Formats: sequence, C-alpha cells, structure tokens
Amino acid sequence: MTTTICFDLDDTVVHYPEPYKNIIRRTVEAHGIEYTDELRAVSKEAFYTAFEALEPDPYRQSMAAVVEAAGADADLDALVETLKETEFASTTVPDAARDSLTALAADNQLAIVTNGIRERQVEKLDHHGLTDLFDRFVASYEVGAHKPDSAPFDRVREELPADEYVMVGNEYETDVEGARNAGFVPIHYESGDDGGPDLWDSIDALV
Repeated sequence: MTTTICFDLDDTVVHYPEPYKNIIRRTVEAHGIEYTDELRAVSKEAFYTAFEALEPDPYRQSMAAVVEAAGADADLDALVETLKETEFASTTVPDAARDSLTALAADNQLAIVTNGIRERQVEKLDHHGLTDLFDRFVASYEVGAHKPDSAPFDRVREELPADEYVMVGNEYETDVEGARNAGFVPIHYESGDDGGPDLWDSIDALV
C-alpha cells in the first residue's frame, strides 16, 4: 500500500523559536526605522488583509504600510529583502524532525502542503536543505485557496496518487479539520511540542 505523507511547513517542519515581532523589529531597525508595537500592528494587518485575499506579495504590502506609517525614507525593495533574510535566519528545524523526514522519505511519498506563496515557502525549505526530501510542494497561492479549503489537498491527490494520505500540521482548523474533510488521516502537531523524538517517533509509528 502506498502512502503520501503531507506536512505543513511553518511551525511544523520549520520552527519559529521567537515571536515574529522580533523579526519585524530587526528588519525595520536595520533600515533606520524605530520599532513600535503600533508599527508591528500595522504590518500585521496589511499582511493578513492581502494574504487572505490572495493578493500579490503581501510581504511587500506589509513593509509598504510600515514605511507609510513611520513616515520613513526607506528603500522598499531592500526592506522586503531584509525581512526575508531575517525571517529565514530566525527559523530552525529540530534535529528529530530532520532525521525523521529523511527516514520517512526512503519508503514514502512526502509532500509539503502550506498556506503561502510558493516561491517564498520553497526558498525557506531550501534555506534548511530539506527540499529534496519532498516529492511535491503545494502552496495555497498556486491553487487559489488556503487550507482548510480542499483545493490544496486535491492538488496533492492529482500529483501524488496513493492508497492513503496523511497530513501532519500544527493548526487544528486548517491542517486537521481541512485534512479530515478532504479524506486525509490527520495528525495534530500540538503547538506545545518541542519537536523532540517522542513526537516524531509517534509519526513514524502511525505511518
């Protein structure tokens, strides 16, 4: 029996050990903009408004809102690039996750199913040297709908035929309920998990 095992990317495979506001802080301060919590709120609102509507480049829209709110004379392209570099450098992949994914890839089809922009999310995986472990990479932007919509899961079925599909993710509504409604076997990656061996041993045993 063939099994395709799907993983969410952010906070499941790739972890954010610190609050995202710290990433915003370092980004704007690198360009001479004084960080405030109000600026963080502005960037977050601009990002999610664009992201939920599947508008192009929500990261750029987020930084453009920051520049406007701060009244700053900053190079927007450079600011957006700094945000990406700072974010990638701030992420980690637990050793247990890396080892488990390598072992699972030997006998199973693996896929990333993520809410995000394909290019940026693939670059994030590239940054950690994990891209080659996955047979397919499905991002919500490329299918025109975010999880829990069935479109990302349907794309996996189209591209990776299998007898069974498993979805591992940290968000209950988007990953667990979305997967269950699409006919996938869901595995909830609890937000309190530290990515240690017990979690990944459990995933290995279930599949």
